[in-house]
Amino acid sequence: MTADGSVSAATTVADVADDVPANVREMVGKPMYAQTATFPVERSYGYNTLAATQNANPLFWDDAIASELTGGITLQPTTLSLWMRPHYWEPGAVGEQVALKVHFDLKEIFGLPEAVMTDNTIIFHEPVRPGDVISNQQVLKSVSGPKTTKLGAGRFWVIDVEFHNQDGVLVGVESYTGFGYKRETGESK
Repeated sequence: MTADGSVSAATTVADVADDVPANVREMVGKPMYAQTATFPVERSYGYNTLAATQNANPLFWDDAIASELTGGITLQPTTLSLWMRPHYWEPGAVGEQVALKVHFDLKEIFGLPEAVMTDNTIIFHEPVRPGDVISNQQVLKSVSGPKTTKLGAGRFWVIDVEFHNQDGVLVGVESYTGFGYKRETGESK
């Protein structure tokens, strides 16, 4: 933890298999792909998520309750990852815009064409409020040795996405565990 109480990628110990190539080892623990959302946090995204999940929590619908409990309007914590997801297309963008670029880098480096996310956890810190401009960075935390599952042969990796508001305050950390793999060819006997 840093002096201001925020979590820093540099303060954690990585778990990397012995056979992981040097270029991947160099990625571990280093913030990568820092980006800032191209639009500020807005309430309509929160309303859409609330409606889709039928979440009637008055904290997110009633401004008076929000003021009383949290000092103002906040968006529900589960919208945090919305602010790291680029639009598929936007003016000036070249090619498809994707989130979790480290994940796609690892798939390419290891020659693993398929991948699934096997776990996702979020640790919430400060509330996200309308008008905030959220930035994020990706930190590769671990890479396993070769594993074989029902899906095929591949590797597991963990990527943390650290989110900060426009004041540099940590608002949350979302952790993804991915499994990149090659499907088994041929039939089992």
